[in-house]
Amino acid sequence: MSLYPSGPIVIAAGGTGGHLFPGQALAQELRRRGRRIVLLTDERVQRFESLFPDADIYAVPSATPSGKGVIGLFRAAPSIVAGIANAFSILGRVKPAAVIGFGGYPTLPPIAAALFRGLPTCVHEQNAVLGRVNKLVAPHVQVIASTFAAPKFLRPKDQSKLVITGNPVRDAVVAQADMAYPALDRESPLHLLVFGGSQGARVMSDIVPDALLALPEGIRSRLHVVQQCRPEDMDRVRGLYENAGIEAELASFFDDMPARIAASHLVIGRSGASTVAEVTVIGRPSILVPLPHSLDNDQKANAEKLTSAGAAWMIEQKDFKPEVLGTRLRELFHSLEVLVQAAGAAKSQGQPDAVRRLADLVESMGKGEIRKFLGAGSDDKPARLENLNFEQAGL
Repeated sequence: MSLYPSGPIVIAAGGTGGHLFPGQALAQELRRRGRRIVLLTDERVQRFESLFPDADIYAVPSATPSGKGVIGLFRAAPSIVAGIANAFSILGRVKPAAVIGFGGYPTLPPIAAALFRGLPTCVHEQNAVLGRVNKLVAPHVQVIASTFAAPKFLRPKDQSKLVITGNPVRDAVVAQADMAYPALDRESPLHLLVFGGSQGARVMSDIVPDALLALPEGIRSRLHVVQQCRPEDMDRVRGLYENAGIEAELASFFDDMPARIAASHLVIGRSGASTVAEVTVIGRPSILVPLPHSLDNDQKANAEKLTSAGAAWMIEQKDFKPEVLGTRLRELFHSLEVLVQAAGAAKSQGQPDAVRRLADLVESMGKGEIRKFLGAGSDDKPARLENLNFEQAGL
């Protein structure tokens, strides 16, 4: 049992949507259960206050190693050590029932501090590939919650710690889960949603308009495009669509993205964990372009999972050219039943109750009831930090 079973739940999350959104979803569910929430993240803390309105939020120093090997780790070490000391002090004051990390380098100091204190500690892996921080701490935490049954790089000796919860999605996504796939026939508008992740993607602005402009007029005239663009690309992309007579709504950020996904017939985007989770819970087909420089190709692994399920089509960025995308779009818009089938396949991959399962898991950790979730040979005692093997984790 936790030293502080009635204490708050500490969420440690990195600064990107892929890490923050599942943390936000868990916080929403735990608040409904009357639990207090503490968020530990990096210096971008001010950006997250609206996502965690009822949480106590602390900024903890951290750093991303600049490159692989000892030199990159050496440069990051002072900030990481300072972050561990800072987090150790915060955890001593807030007395949490349990600590959960959602990956990203900003989670390393809080998770290490929790392990030093012997607190019930787990990590959640959103991707089909175990992230580097999660890979580093996996031998030391009690539980590894996962979206996928066999994340790449999970060691066989840690398999007994794996609990498949799915990737939690925000309340706004769950609210769209019952929205039927929009009616689609040979005359109806074709609603296309294009976005590139939490920071947008220039490649979408460079490739998608030219692909759409090359489509037959009968398809072009039916298109209704909603596209996320970087501010510096906005006027250029808007001009292309206007000259082609394509109806388009452009913005650098959409604060109602779940509703936009639900209204679309097809999504074109990156294949980060949050995007994959949201399009499957809502049930929409997608063309996925994995970020080519993502660590350990986690986005490609995510896209491959959906592609193999018949829910998506993957185009690697090296092949993501107007003619390639245009050919794919012509095929799909001439075979509308394929889109409908892919929507159903996407829906079958969704995990709308992931947040409930993860909240049950975290609360059980605080109550000392974690064994019922774990495989044979696991240890449900609070974890303690021994040796972090940075080399094995690929840092």
